[in-house]
Amino acid sequence: MKLISAVVPCYNEEAAIPYFYKEICSVAQHPRLQDYRFEFLFVNDGSSDGTLTLLKELAEQDDRVRYVSFSRNFGKEAAMLAGLTEAKGDYVTILDADLQDPPALIPEMIGYIEDGDETGKRYDCVATRRVNRIGEPPVRSFFARQFYKIMNRISKTDIVDGARDFRFMTRDFVNALLELKEYNRFSKGLFGWVGFETKWLEYENIERVAGETKWNFFKLLLYSFEGITAFSTVPLAISSVAGISLCIVAFLALIVIIAKTLIWGDPVAGWPSLACIVVFTSGVQLLCVGILGQYLSKTYLEVKGRPVYIIKEKNTDGQAMVPKK
Repeated sequence: MKLISAVVPCYNEEAAIPYFYKEICSVAQHPRLQDYRFEFLFVNDGSSDGTLTLLKELAEQDDRVRYVSFSRNFGKEAAMLAGLTEAKGDYVTILDADLQDPPALIPEMIGYIEDGDETGKRYDCVATRRVNRIGEPPVRSFFARQFYKIMNRISKTDIVDGARDFRFMTRDFVNALLELKEYNRFSKGLFGWVGFETKWLEYENIERVAGETKWNFFKLLLYSFEGITAFSTVPLAISSVAGISLCIVAFLALIVIIAKTLIWGDPVAGWPSLACIVVFTSGVQLLCVGILGQYLSKTYLEVKGRPVYIIKEKNTDGQAMVPKK
């Protein structure tokens, strides 16, 4: 019997986990999945509520429940990496505990991998994307769409609009991901960078079943910067072009001022215009320095070689088992 590992990053998801556990157990009983074993691998990302206590209780009741608990909050990217590293399955899927990623799609996903689509083509990964953003603030939805447009213009990595981290992967696909040892991780880009045949499933946006989202607008903005700097050097080129353009404009303006003074005796303009020019050029310089700083900081973090996460405790040793009777 092949093993399916369901990796579930958790950060203060005490309210949502009971709903998720009930749903994933129901899916595991699907007729299409009767010949598969499961392990439910929860990664506690330094939660401050009762998430870890609840996971330990579930582990006592069900041998399929595994957990990894961090020493502090390291972020979802670290949690996903830890889950992929600890997962023992022949197939691995990543889902959010809030049920915005519907586990009911798993039987269809494994069908595309093992049986193929209507043409018989088999896939190494089945990924999901939302076809709408119903329930999200309009401003957040607008900037999210713009981010995907920008990324696909400035990066060679294909990142699908509305793509979720929810996907079903073969062991070869997971092993390829684990070969990428970088500290600064942007999984949506890494999934596309490793290649392989990927099938996309679309579904309507689903509201959280319980709890509150951990992603506010500012955190998503910073995450978008991570993606841009991780998979594109175009911002560096833009800063160079901006610097050259300003030099040309300044040189032409200097020629015009000298010509006006020599030909018409026109006096040089006063300090307000000069102040505006100085402020503008200073702003562009600071922007370019900031862009350089972003790339330099990524290099600095990579060179230090710190671990992406630190595990405080876990129960993932040994093989996944069938449920206790």
